[in-house]
Parts: sequence; C-alpha cells; structure tokens
Amino acid sequence: MGKDIRFVSADEAVKAVKSGDHVHLSSVASAPQVLIEALCRRGEAGELKDVRIHHLHTEGPAPYSDPKFNGIFFHQGFFIGANVRHSVQSGYSDYIPVFLSETQKLYRCGALRCDVAMIQVCPPDRHGFVSLGTSVDATLAAIECAKTVIAVVNRNVPRAWGQAMIPADMIDIFVEDDTPLMEARFSEPDEVETAIGKHCAELIEDGACLQMGIGAIPNAVLAQLGGHRDLGIHTEMFADGVLGLVEKGVITGRNKVTDKGKLVSTFLMGSQKVYDFIDDNPMVAMMDVGYTNDPYIISRNPKMTAINSAVQIDLTGQVCADSIGTKFYSGTGGQVDFIYGASLSEGGKAIIAMPSCTRNGISKIAPTVMEGAGIVTSRAHVHWVVTEYGAVDLYGRSMQERAKLLIGIAHPDHREELDRAAFERFGPHYHSF
Repeated sequence: MGKDIRFVSADEAVKAVKSGDHVHLSSVASAPQVLIEALCRRGEAGELKDVRIHHLHTEGPAPYSDPKFNGIFFHQGFFIGANVRHSVQSGYSDYIPVFLSETQKLYRCGALRCDVAMIQVCPPDRHGFVSLGTSVDATLAAIECAKTVIAVVNRNVPRAWGQAMIPADMIDIFVEDDTPLMEARFSEPDEVETAIGKHCAELIEDGACLQMGIGAIPNAVLAQLGGHRDLGIHTEMFADGVLGLVEKGVITGRNKVTDKGKLVSTFLMGSQKVYDFIDDNPMVAMMDVGYTNDPYIISRNPKMTAINSAVQIDLTGQVCADSIGTKFYSGTGGQVDFIYGASLSEGGKAIIAMPSCTRNGISKIAPTVMEGAGIVTSRAHVHWVVTEYGAVDLYGRSMQERAKLLIGIAHPDHREELDRAAFERFGPHYHSF
C-alpha cells in the first residue's frame, strides 16, 4: 500500500469527530459504511452531540438519521434519498435546497463548514495517487476544505480518471475495508415508460450530447437509441444503460466540443459492470460537480439534450420536482443546471419527461401545483415536455397555448377536467385556440 500509509480501525478513525462538527460523506455507491457504523457506535455510547451530517444521495443504510440519535446527529443533506426520506418528513432530519452545481460552492465559499470528510478511495498507485472512484461531486471540495480527511481504502473502488485522482497526502487518516460497493438494479421499462422513451428518442439527433439520470425512464430512452450515431455523454451520473451503447459504437463523443471522446460524469450508480467499466478507463472523466453541472460548460457542447423528470407540472409549465405538496421528497438536484445549459446549447433540447399519471391514477399535469409544493424549474426555463401521449415544445408559447399543448399529452381520462380548469383560469378567449 505504500510506506507512508498507516491503517487504523474505523473506531479509532472516527475519534477525529468532535461534538458540534460538520461531517461530509462521499456519495451514492461510495458512502463509507464502515465509518458510518463506527460513528454511530460513538453516538450510541453518548460520546457525541450536535454533529451535522452532509452529503448528496447515498445508497445503503443511513442509521444517523434514526430518531434515537436525536440531539446527537442531525442530517442536513443536499438531496433526499429513500434512506432518509421518512426521517426528513418526520422532522428528525433536514434538507438544504441547493443547485447540484453549487453543492461544492457551499464548502468552498464557507457557507457551510466541513470539519471532517469521510470518503472511500482505491489503493494508491506507484505515484502516490488514489482515486475517488464513483463519487467526485462535492466530495472533492469537502476534502479541500475539511480539517480532517478520513479515507476508507477499498480495493473495490474503481480507479477512475479525471478530477477523481488525488494525491494520498490529502488524506489524514486511513482505514482499510474491502466491502463491495452498493449496486443498483433496475427493472425493465413498462409499456408507459417505453412509450416515453420512444418519444424522447425521436427528439435526440445524431451527434447529440446527452444528460439523463438513472431509473426506468432514462433506461427506456437509452434502449431506443441503438440506431443513433455519434452520441456524447456530459452528465451528472450514468448507469448500465450507457454501456451497451458504448459497446455498439453509438456513443463516441466525436461531436463534443468539450472533453471530446470522453464520457463526463460526477458520480455513478449501477451494477458492478459500471464500476468495472470506469476502472482505469481514460474514456471516462469523473469531474467536480462545479464542472459537470456548470450551465455554461454544459452549453458548449452542440445539440446538448437534457432529459429530467418531474413530480408534477401545472398548465403554465411550472415544474415541481423536489416535493409532494409540503412533503419534501428528493431535491433540486441538477435539473435546472442542465435544463438551462441545454437551452443555451446550439441545437440543444431541454426535456421534462414523465408519465401522465401517478401509480394511483392522479394526473401529473395539473391546473396548479399542490399547495406547498416547491417549483424547481420555472415556466420560463421549460421547453419540451414528454409523456407517453407525445411531446410538446412550450418555448415561445403563451400561457393559454401552453395549457392547450399540455392537455394534449395528459391522460385522456383527465383532459376534460383540465380543459375546464384552463377555461375557468384564462377566460373565453382560451377556447379559440
């Protein structure tokens, strides 16, 4: 491992955390579970109080958010994942609304303290460098700003390139643990998701540069792109669906202006195939989130096509994506970063893609958003909206025109009700369109 590295136990390492500290955890698949468990043991022993926990989404358990740690740990995440959602909605944890692009800025500008950064890295190479693997995002900024950096050296962390590579001397305390990274499995797209994927694929041109997240709809879109040519990737994250298109030669990055030929991302979540793919792969650049999600960097690539989703959209095009009424559900994330960046790109397309209804049959296109819901993407930012019933472009359209277009891609069972609400809102001229 190198002469200068001395390993300690996880329990010894987390003694660096003091009461009142702010602790950053590396994200998604790289959440350092062995350190989290050790920190919680200290909490159970009554050794700590008022420790703030910050991170983007993490996979796996989040025991620090358990009500039994009230007064000991207080989770204040930049995003709300399933593992902390109930705790946030119950008031035992909290959420910091922030554009994903600016999560790193919170640390670098001093708006948020970082006393201890807990991360995972691959073993050091012969030059003394380690890699952050699947989690660069705001973690690099946390490392730069933290008073103490604790790293789990894990042979399962891929040796990713780009800004993921850091000198080992940036780390203060080392722990060895080879627990496999968390994997994500995704079901095959259903009929509705497949229809959405086809409509989105029709909007994607050859030579386009793509951003999309993970989940059923992104996978459904990617499944429809086998006949496309020379696509590129500049995204905040990608998963297994991208790999097949790389193998087929569909994703080449040849038309990119920035990072030509490279897949650019800031964090990853997928199966072991994804982690193996990025390991020591110069085609992949894992970059700081301040780079990947900068709208002006995003816009430099021509035909930038960003595909994001929504909880609800009203008849004027306002997008709610972080909450269900007053209940916080996810986060601002990178939606605005990429919607705006794509809209500035030459030939770019900003797309909101979602099913027309919830699983309970409630229309996701609504006269108004639910009371208390947060607007993540403003009506002025929204361009394309896609459901299983089609795709409409709201850019340059008036309020009444937008209502007509959106009702046209709503579920047929709800169109009459929506049309009546639009008439009541906009008046008699509405029906002349």
